[in-house]
Amino acid sequence: MNPADDRDAGLRPQILVIAKEPVPGRVKTRLVPPLTPGQAAALAGAALEDTLRTVARVPGVHRVLALDGAPGPWLPGGFTVLPQRGNGLDERLAAAFEDAHRLRPTPIVLIGMDTPQVSAALLTEAVSLLAGHDAVLGPAADGGFWLLGLRVPDPALLLGVPMSEPATGETQLRRLREAGMSIALMPCLTDVDTITDAIEVAAMAPRSRYAAALAGIGAAT
Repeated sequence: MNPADDRDAGLRPQILVIAKEPVPGRVKTRLVPPLTPGQAAALAGAALEDTLRTVARVPGVHRVLALDGAPGPWLPGGFTVLPQRGNGLDERLAAAFEDAHRLRPTPIVLIGMDTPQVSAALLTEAVSLLAGHDAVLGPAADGGFWLLGLRVPDPALLLGVPMSEPATGETQLRRLREAGMSIALMPCLTDVDTITDAIEVAAMAPRSRYAAALAGIGAAT
């Protein structure tokens, strides 16, 4: 790699995945019952691996994982792993943005581990939109959001936004607008909170590890 390539690499945007280590009893607890804690963790692990491998296919970006827990065999190569900080989800999201931006002061697109149906094309589009907008938001079908991109992260954009509520996405969008930001919107996706969501998402990505894991549990009908 020549010096010009090094400089270009330093300017690349980032895709930041925020996730929990898929440990039984700590992930996807709203799926228990009907699933057992072990089954819910296996499903979460498959969703996380699908998400990370999709991120790995997006060209021209740095790949970062803000992780609550320890890396496992589900983590592909090429990711910088950062520990999560904060208590509530708003604090952890704000800290993940802050830590990744401190490491590399470039635009950041953040996603979670609950949309294993996401495609590399969608993530590439979000990165491209962020080049011409201050923020990119992907609304979720449950009223939250599945993606948030910020050209210049600021904790004030997230802190105090009530998370995991029906109006979370609307509140986050209003917060961005009140900051005077130019905003691009992504398509609405379903993230996995309930077993109904799980079955719906598996049908959208029938060849995924996630769909195979759900079929193995016997819940994909």
